[in-house]
Amino acid sequence: MSNQSVTYLVGACLGVFGLAAFLALVLVPAITAYRKPFERVAVVVLSLYVLAALIGLGVLAGAVVVLEWPRFF
Repeated sequence: MSNQSVTYLVGACLGVFGLAAFLALVLVPAITAYRKPFERVAVVVLSLYVLAALIGLGVLAGAVVVLEWPRFF
């Protein structure tokens, strides 16, 4: 297995684990807190908005590391 394959495997596993953690720790408790279907739909939409914001922060942090790495090392 090449280094690139290992990197892709680790990235895929972290993505799956991160999504599972988001579902278990954010989405499921939010859905079970409400009874009406339209409230549950609203919670899912707002939770996806939070997920998109977290992904955006992760992409931004990754870009900063990639761009600033040569300056420090």
